[in-house]
Amino acid sequence: MPTATSDPLAQVIALLRPRAIFSKGISGAGRWAVRYSAFGQPGFCAVTEGSCRLAVDGETPVVLEAGDFVLLPATPAFTMSGLEPAPPVLIDALQAASGQADPRGDVRYGRRDGPADVRQFGGYFAFASPDAALLVSLLPRMIHIRGVPRLTELVHMVGEEAAQENAGRSLILARLVEILLIEALRSVPRDAAQPGLLRGLADDRIAVALRHMHGDTERTWTVEGLALAAGMSRSTFFERFARIVGMRPMEYLQTWRMAVAKDLLSAGTVPLDEVAQRVGYGSASTFSTAFSRHVGMPPGRYMRRAVDLQPRDSGPLRPPLL
Repeated sequence: MPTATSDPLAQVIALLRPRAIFSKGISGAGRWAVRYSAFGQPGFCAVTEGSCRLAVDGETPVVLEAGDFVLLPATPAFTMSGLEPAPPVLIDALQAASGQADPRGDVRYGRRDGPADVRQFGGYFAFASPDAALLVSLLPRMIHIRGVPRLTELVHMVGEEAAQENAGRSLILARLVEILLIEALRSVPRDAAQPGLLRGLADDRIAVALRHMHGDTERTWTVEGLALAAGMSRSTFFERFARIVGMRPMEYLQTWRMAVAKDLLSAGTVPLDEVAQRVGYGSASTFSTAFSRHVGMPPGRYMRRAVDLQPRDSGPLRPPLL
């Protein structure tokens, strides 16, 4: 893949392999509050009417209004409520769909009759990648976006498709969730991103280095070579990359290469020496040593285990990324 056209954000999202699981309309009226336990999987919602309060653990509470979109890449515990104080009802996140339903099938909180004070459409999905935790750590903990109607439209498309049993449903849902993730992440204001991939891509010089890492994994990169590509001195580049991305350059490169290697091995069809070459190692033995140190098992065993764990009734969502 040419470095000039590589898209690190799209590559990370593709490697995460999102699968849509659950989506539903949610509404609230009167005094109400719900406290969801930590879930760990990505959750999202788009407010279509009214307003409510969202307090995510570790983040500043926000008031959500019509047109707002929220994405939690690794949903921690949070409280959602009306604007008037109320004692929260504790909800197990794994049973989040068990709220009281109105005649249209929405999960309803607070007063059951009369008009709703807030309506939103939300849900959660899972990442199939074995490296999901590492890759998600490169993304913001909470993404709150206003004024992007396309996100609300995408959420509704996910909901409509999830409610059907049409041919190709799983594939369409996977693609819709990918688009939803990319649209949300690229809508994050530059100055609002936490250290991680988004901050790195927002920095013109660090973005050059990231695109080189993602676009040419076969090359034997060094800090000096990446600094030269970014037009910076070695020391300045090293400090700036670590501060903005939150990882040292070679640490990030190793994380990305091993994530790609896992993806290739999981397919079960790519020879070990070819996997080694695609992720920048001169021999299968050198790659095996590095992989075993990083993952805790040799690549051959990892490949056999990954193939055994794949569902028997459906293949991978996509072929290997690279």
